[in-house]
Amino acid sequence: MPSSRATVKAGAVMPAANPLMLRAPASRQGGVALIMVLLAMALVVMLAAGMTQQQSVRVFRASHYLAQQQGHSVALGAEAFARQILVRDFEEDKENNAMVDSLDEFWAQNAAILPIDDNGVAEVQIDGLGGRINLNDLVRGNGQVDQVTRDRLTRLLQVLEITTVSVDALIDWIDPNDQTVSAYGAEDGQYLMQEPAYRAGNQPFVTVSELRLIDGMTEEAYQALQPHVTALPVAGLGINVNTASAAVLRSLHEELTQAQADAILEKRQEERFENIGDFLALPEFSGLGLKSTGLGLQTRFFEVVSRITYDDRVANLVSTVYRSPEGEMQTVHRDTGQKNRITKEPFSISQE
Repeated sequence: MPSSRATVKAGAVMPAANPLMLRAPASRQGGVALIMVLLAMALVVMLAAGMTQQQSVRVFRASHYLAQQQGHSVALGAEAFARQILVRDFEEDKENNAMVDSLDEFWAQNAAILPIDDNGVAEVQIDGLGGRINLNDLVRGNGQVDQVTRDRLTRLLQVLEITTVSVDALIDWIDPNDQTVSAYGAEDGQYLMQEPAYRAGNQPFVTVSELRLIDGMTEEAYQALQPHVTALPVAGLGINVNTASAAVLRSLHEELTQAQADAILEKRQEERFENIGDFLALPEFSGLGLKSTGLGLQTRFFEVVSRITYDDRVANLVSTVYRSPEGEMQTVHRDTGQKNRITKEPFSISQE
């Protein structure tokens, strides 16, 4: 039978296939596969770089935290060292039957320098707070204003030429009511208008740095006032005349001049006061009628300032410690935010 149209005739030669047409699809598939591989490699590299960076940050944070913890631990050791010095001072005073604290004693003279292996150094300084005016003495426990402290702080502001702040604003910060003691006071009404707004403390000062919140307080006024006042949790301890500054001495009476205060400091440097009677008998106080109210010769509260330099990092610690009449030591407050507080001449102490 005759063949159909689809039947290839015998002997016919079929046209040869184009090689380019056969290879084109495979080439395109290979190119896509190569691009996918490159994209995957780029993604892996990006992920690896991100993980490396995060790992580096974690390592840095961990090492920094470890160094800070080590520095803080050393600072606590420095605090314990200072407490032992104060205990020894108490024992020596008791043995000599002279319970007097003064600036010529070992604890008050220098900043101790203690080596820490080969990686750092600890600096320790002890400052007595007894020669400062206690802000919390302004208001007694019954809410009444202590007039002696009020007058002394008023004169202290005058001596320091601080005119933007009133003592009445300090009283209003402490007293529990919301009524101003005078037109120069400040309660919630004034502070709620600040930006940001806040309220009066209506409780004793916890730290001297709270003064920055007082109405009218400037940074210049704060820096001038801060060395001469303190915020102690115990009221009525009085001012240690053996450690008081010239400005605090002048606050004792309005007629005391700077020259007279400087003369008192010179006499005190030659020989400390062993009793309040000797202090009041000074010719600088002649005819002033100065009383012994709120004056003393001992210091109960101290600041231990520690600066630890370890592994190229610095840790700071300021501890407020209390020494009881029996010589027992207790830490009542710690602050790690204060810097540049070491001011006394260094004195190296060997570990050996």
